[in-house]
Amino acid sequence: MDELDDIVQEFLVESHENLDQLDRDLVALEQHPDSRELLSSIFRTIHTIKGTSGFLAFHRLETVTHAGESLLSRLRDGAQSMNVESANALLRMVDTVRGLLTSIEENGAEGEVDVQSVIEQVTACIEDGSGKPKAAPAAAEPAAEAPVPEAPADEPAAAEAHADAEPEPAAEEPAPEEPAKPAAPVQRAGGAGAPPGPPEPGEEGSAPQRRSVAESSIRVDVDLLDALMRLVGELVLTRNQLVRGVSEMSDPALTRTTQRLNLITSELQESVMKTRMQPIDQIWSKLPRVVRDLSSQLGRQIRLAMEGKDTELDRSLLESVKDPLTHLVRNAVDHGIEPPDVRQAAGKNPEGTLTLRAYHEGGHVVVEVADDGAGIDPERVAATALDRGVITRDQLARMETSDILQLLFQPGFSTAKKVTNVSGRGVGMDVVKTNIEKIGGTVDVDSTPGRGTVWRLTIPLTLAIIQALTVECSTEQYAIPQIAVDELVFVDGSSDKNIEHVSGAPVYRLRGKLLPLVRLDESLGLPVGSNDKDVYIAVLQAEGRRFGLVVDRVLNTEEIVVKPLATLLKDIGVYQGSTILGDGKVALILDVQSLARRSLLAAQAVEKSGLGADAQQSQNRQGSGNRLLITGVGDRRVAVPLDMVTRLEEFPIDKIERVGSREVVQYRGRILPLVRLAHLLGAYPAEDGDSVPVVVYSERGRSVALAVEKIVDIVEDSTDTHSDLDDSGLTGSAVIQQRVTEMLDVRQAILAADVNFFDAMDEYEDQYAGGLEEMSAV
Repeated sequence: MDELDDIVQEFLVESHENLDQLDRDLVALEQHPDSRELLSSIFRTIHTIKGTSGFLAFHRLETVTHAGESLLSRLRDGAQSMNVESANALLRMVDTVRGLLTSIEENGAEGEVDVQSVIEQVTACIEDGSGKPKAAPAAAEPAAEAPVPEAPADEPAAAEAHADAEPEPAAEEPAPEEPAKPAAPVQRAGGAGAPPGPPEPGEEGSAPQRRSVAESSIRVDVDLLDALMRLVGELVLTRNQLVRGVSEMSDPALTRTTQRLNLITSELQESVMKTRMQPIDQIWSKLPRVVRDLSSQLGRQIRLAMEGKDTELDRSLLESVKDPLTHLVRNAVDHGIEPPDVRQAAGKNPEGTLTLRAYHEGGHVVVEVADDGAGIDPERVAATALDRGVITRDQLARMETSDILQLLFQPGFSTAKKVTNVSGRGVGMDVVKTNIEKIGGTVDVDSTPGRGTVWRLTIPLTLAIIQALTVECSTEQYAIPQIAVDELVFVDGSSDKNIEHVSGAPVYRLRGKLLPLVRLDESLGLPVGSNDKDVYIAVLQAEGRRFGLVVDRVLNTEEIVVKPLATLLKDIGVYQGSTILGDGKVALILDVQSLARRSLLAAQAVEKSGLGADAQQSQNRQGSGNRLLITGVGDRRVAVPLDMVTRLEEFPIDKIERVGSREVVQYRGRILPLVRLAHLLGAYPAEDGDSVPVVVYSERGRSVALAVEKIVDIVEDSTDTHSDLDDSGLTGSAVIQQRVTEMLDVRQAILAADVNFFDAMDEYEDQYAGGLEEMSAV
C-alpha cells in the first residue's frame, strides 16, 4: 500500500471497518427484518462506500455497491421484506466488495474480480409489484443515470456526483474527505489526545445517538504506540531499581519522593497500556457470520450470545487469539451443538446456544466458548486414546476425568466419526493450545455429557509487562511467569518428607500423589546442588500437567518488562525472554512449556518402574504416613488409609448392575467390580439415596469400588490402633476426633469385590500370602 496515495489508504481503512460492521448488521437484520434502525445504518454504510469509490474512480466497486443500495432502498421503504435470499445476496455483495478492496490494496487497481454474478443475484431479489424480477440497475457509468433513492425526512439528501460532490457522512461513519495521513498501519487509540466530551455510548447519561469516530478518537501510528510502550517499560525498570535502592536507605524525604514516583509511573504505565488495548469485539465481530454460514451448512439452529464484548486486550495479542477462537467456535458448531431433531429427542430446545464470554480475572483475560450441546464423552476420548496408543491402560486407570479431556490437545487427536471440510482431520486443538501458550496463556476444557462444553482461554493482558516470580539457582536469578505458578513448597532438611528418586528421576510426594520434578540446575547445565534438602519446589502447570521445579531460593514477585532474546538464546529452547530486575541484574525468563516437556521424562521413569502413584502408594502403605479417609458405613465410622485411595467417585444408583451374585458399574469403558462395605461389615445400611459415594482403588490396570454411605473427612491420625477386634473385614479400632473409628481391612474388601485382583501381582502376593505360589503349583 506504500504506492497508494493517502486518500486511498484512508478509504481502504475506513471501508474495511465498514464491511466488518455490515457483516454484523446484516446477520442481525436477518433476525430482525423490520428494524428500521438496522436498515438505515446498513444503507448509509453502503452509500458511503459507493460515493467514495465513485469519487476515486473505482467503477466496478461503485457498480456493486449501487446494486446493493438499490435493494436496501426497497427494503428500507417497505416495498419488499427481508428474507434468506436477500440476506445471502447482500452478504455475497459484502464479500465481493472485500475482494475488490483487497485487490486495490495489493495491486492499486480493482483487478479481475467477478462482479456481474453478484449483481445478477442482487437484482433477482428486487421485485416489482407483480413479484417478477426487475431489470438489473444500470452500471453507474455516469452516476446521474442511476436512480437515487429518496432519503427519509429525518436524513439529509445524499449527493450522487463523483468528483464535484461527495457523499454526506452518516452519524456513525466518518466523512471520506480530508482523511488522516498515516505512514503505517494504524489502530484506534480510544480517546487518546481527544478533548473532553460527552460520555461514551452505554455510559450513564449518554445521548441515544453515537458520536462519530472523528469526534471520539484519533488515529495513532502503531509504531508510535510501540515506542511509547518501550519507553514506559524502561521507566518501570528504572522505578524498580530506584525503589529497591531507596528501601535500603533511611531518608524519609527521599522515600516519600520515591513513593510518589512509583505511583506516577504506575498510572503512566496503565494509561499507555490502555492506548494499546482494544475490545475483544474486534475479533468477535467476524464470528456471527462464521456461525451463520456454518450452521446453515450443517443444518443447525444456533443462537450466538456474546457477553463482555467490551473486555480489552493488548493489540499484539488480538491477532494471536483470533485463529484459535475461530477454531473453537467452528468446533462447537460442528461437534458440540446437535441437529434440531436430536436436541428435541433429548428434550432440549431445537435451537442451541453458543456463548462467547470474556472477563477479567486475576490480572488476566479469560475468554470462554460455551455451548449447550452434547458435551464430550470422556469414555469415548479414552477409548480413542487407547486405540491410537496415546496412553496405556495402566495410565488410564490413574487418570481423572480432567486429565482424560486434556488428551484432546494431543497432536492428531480427533474423535470425529467422519472427516468433513470443517473438522475430523485431527488438526486444530493442539494448534490452539500451542498458539495460546506461545503468548503465555493457557487452555482448559470442562464438559458434561448431554449438557455442553466450555473451552476456556486464559490470556495475559499484555506481553510487554507481566507479573513474575523471581528465583535463584546456583547464584543465578531467573523469572517464571506468574500465570504458570500454582504453589510453592519448601523441602525442610529437618522434615521426614524429602525428594525421592524413582529409576533415577526425582519425584516429590505432594498430598499423597507423586509430583515429577525438574531440577533447574541440571536442565541449565549449572553446578548441581549437593543434596535435595532445604530447597524450594515451584509447582507449575503447563502442557496439561503439573510438575515441580527445584530451585535454591525464592526471591520475590514483581512486574517485569519482557525483552526479546537474541537468536542464539532462542535456539536453546528453555528461555522465552529476558528482563532487568530491580537490583539491576539481567534475568532470563524461563519457558515453562519447555520445562514441562522435560518433566515428562520423570513421569515416564515412574511408569516404567511400575511405581506409579497407585503402585507406590500400595507398597509404602506401611510407613508412608497416617492420613486416613473417614467414611460413614451405616451408623458406623470406618477409616481407610488414604494411600489406598486412588480417587473418590459418586455413581447414580440406577447405574449399578449385577453380574451373577456381584454388583458392578460401568466405569471408563470397563466393568468395575463393586462391594458395599455395609454388606461386608454387617452394618445397618442407611436409606438408599439417588447416588452412592465410592472409594476407587487402582493398581496395575485393575480397579475396584468400595461403596460407602458418605465421605466424612480426611484426618492426620497419630493415635495407636487397637487390634482387639476379630470381626471380619476390620483390622482394629482407634479413637479419632473423639469418636470410636473402625479400621478397614482394605485387602479383604478388595478381594470381596474381585477375588482375582491380586493374581498378577507377585510382590503383593508375596507380602500378604507367602505360600500362595506353592499352593497353586500343587
